[in-house]
Amino acid sequence: MNTDEVKETLDTYVMHTYGRYDLVIDHAHGSIVYDKEGKEYIDCVAGIAVNNIGHTHKKMTENLSKQLDKLIHVSNLYYTEEQATLAKRLVEVSPHDKVFFANSGAGANEGAIKLARKYTGKGEIIATNNSFHGRTLATITATGQPKYQKGFEPLPAGFKHVDYNDIEQMKEAISDDTAAILVEPIQGESGVRVPDEDYLPNLRKLCDENGILLIFDEVQTGYGRTGKMFASELTGTVPDITTCAKAIAGGLPMGAVLANKEIADAFEPGSHATTFGGTALVCCAANTVLDIYEEENLVKKSHDNGLYFMEKLESLKDKHDCIVDVRGHGLMVGVELNYQCGDLVSKAQENGVLINVANGSVIRFVPPLIITRDELDKVVNVIDEILP
Repeated sequence: MNTDEVKETLDTYVMHTYGRYDLVIDHAHGSIVYDKEGKEYIDCVAGIAVNNIGHTHKKMTENLSKQLDKLIHVSNLYYTEEQATLAKRLVEVSPHDKVFFANSGAGANEGAIKLARKYTGKGEIIATNNSFHGRTLATITATGQPKYQKGFEPLPAGFKHVDYNDIEQMKEAISDDTAAILVEPIQGESGVRVPDEDYLPNLRKLCDENGILLIFDEVQTGYGRTGKMFASELTGTVPDITTCAKAIAGGLPMGAVLANKEIADAFEPGSHATTFGGTALVCCAANTVLDIYEEENLVKKSHDNGLYFMEKLESLKDKHDCIVDVRGHGLMVGVELNYQCGDLVSKAQENGVLINVANGSVIRFVPPLIITRDELDKVVNVIDEILP
């Protein structure tokens, strides 16, 4: 198919749940994607913080090719070496003891909500305004953005919301039926909102004082995105449950619920399950991701290149009065402008850079962690050109 045929076919046969950008991506390598005509673009979207190891990494394609010849899926009625290896490695890089494998970030958050309720025997989950936790009925209810809930009522009971980064509101919201607090260490969809340094430690203290669980949604912030393997490490705050997904399997669908042993043991055979959780093929991909992280030191690269990138973006403030703030950690960076800037997506694309806009006025950068400084310089130059 040519470019127009791809667009027309998708628009005809796929439900219109996406506002797609005007681009057909044909192939990709590293931090670069190519359209059907061969034009290249620096990818600062990375599948929305998914392609942390870049596109078509040689080790990934080789390992998956071998795994396809060996074993793809047998369900969790049986043991597989690939899942056993990954479970051990995930526990070793996280602050937790046990893992449940899901298919997505929403599935991981659903699992965390169920686990918190099962362990505590309580029903209430306190989340925050402007959060994002997924697209299932429970996770859009946990999401503190009414636009995602509109038209899907009645919503499940048992959720309440308070302002993000407001510890006093959180204190007032806790009740005798509160099972857990669910929070993103850095809010992604609302525009890379970084909380005060004492916010997450104070949440931990609050949970300990009230005998409730602390759940960190690290679907977007996890896996080195913020310059640490998990964003919880930025403040030394250890949650009871961590959810992750996006980058965990290099582009294949996987999520995970990580929890401390006492809490994890509340799940018994039959209390939670998923057909495609932890298949041999996807676990092979996830093990390969961890191999690449170790071999290429990607968490440190995220930290170091993130500082470099933010410094370059900060330098644009003197030239462009429209820049309100540059914020983030690692290679999760937001540039807030003083106007609704959705039109910048197409302007950047015309200049060979893929970006997206969060919350209407924040350019969000979540490039592959393998991105080079030369590529980051080109990105900054394009942003400089297209800003008023």
